[in-house]
Amino acid sequence: MTSKKKLKNGFTTGTAAAAATKGALLLLLDDRAPDEVVVQLLTGDPIRIPLHTCTRIDNETARCSVIKDAGDDPDITHKAEIGAFVRIDGENCSPGITISGGQGVGRVTKPGLDIPPGEPAINPGPRKMITQAVEDVLQQHGIRRAVSTEVFVTDGKNLAKKTLNARLGILGGISILGTTGIVRPLSHDAYIATIRAALSVAKAAGADTAVLITGRRSERFSQICWENLPTEAFVQIGDYFKMSLEIVSQLRFQKAIIAVFFGKAVKMAQGVPHTHAAKSRLTLERLAHWALAVTADNALAERIVGANTARHALDFILPDYPQVIARVGANMVHSATAFASPHLRIRGVIFAFDGQTIFDSGGRD
Repeated sequence: MTSKKKLKNGFTTGTAAAAATKGALLLLLDDRAPDEVVVQLLTGDPIRIPLHTCTRIDNETARCSVIKDAGDDPDITHKAEIGAFVRIDGENCSPGITISGGQGVGRVTKPGLDIPPGEPAINPGPRKMITQAVEDVLQQHGIRRAVSTEVFVTDGKNLAKKTLNARLGILGGISILGTTGIVRPLSHDAYIATIRAALSVAKAAGADTAVLITGRRSERFSQICWENLPTEAFVQIGDYFKMSLEIVSQLRFQKAIIAVFFGKAVKMAQGVPHTHAAKSRLTLERLAHWALAVTADNALAERIVGANTARHALDFILPDYPQVIARVGANMVHSATAFASPHLRIRGVIFAFDGQTIFDSGGRD
């Protein structure tokens, strides 16, 4: 019997930026390019980061970079070059640390995020790590000087096209992120943070209704249904059913519309917090149970149990058994209500695979 392989942790873009900043500053002060640096994570623990490049540009400026290592996490910034141009000013300047974003670092254009519009998309956690890295070097050398660092990401503009940054109003590059400094493989934290950020942007844009969809197809059909709503109101939640409703409740939206395909709706109707965890066979058995309860048709229930997927079962539920779909929809809304605050109004909509609306708990707005 083979043991399950332990997945390897990585480090965040914020950790990479802090390490690059420290490496460049050490080169300026020691006149020697280090091979690696130790930076302090937001947990307080140290981490050793190898440097990719480290070169002096002039007496006051150096450029250093790190190759981001996301470990075994499927991160689009894995192997990206993240670096910093660091300048140390003369002794007569007032001490202080300035952090800015250069090529490949996005700029915030919408309210609702941790960073205000107009600023580079370098989150508070990475800013704290960068500041700590600079202060450590200055303290080690017993000096107080003005230091500025401009973070850059090679090919960051293209990398950003594979993210939801544009939806959040982050344009021109990627975000420099990190809540601890460590990337844990297949962690839920990053996706949940993206959902929270998207909902915060929607709220700041004035939306009082959040449309929770699970992917691009359901988003496209939803935008046709509610073309009067702002783009920011449509938020992809993936499998995070319960957590998304909790965030919507915390942000005090008035209404949430859950607009999903039938297969996802059946999982949500079971009341599972995270729909990826719902077992396919159990899902079909539950669907068959509901179908039998509302139709008393044993043959239909047996066909559902024998189906390959819920989408397959929908082929013979429609058009003759709309009451089965209505039962699924009602249960989905009931489950969502249990995960939400009492003030939040819930509307459930189910799409067939072709985009036809086959259930709507709220009727027309």
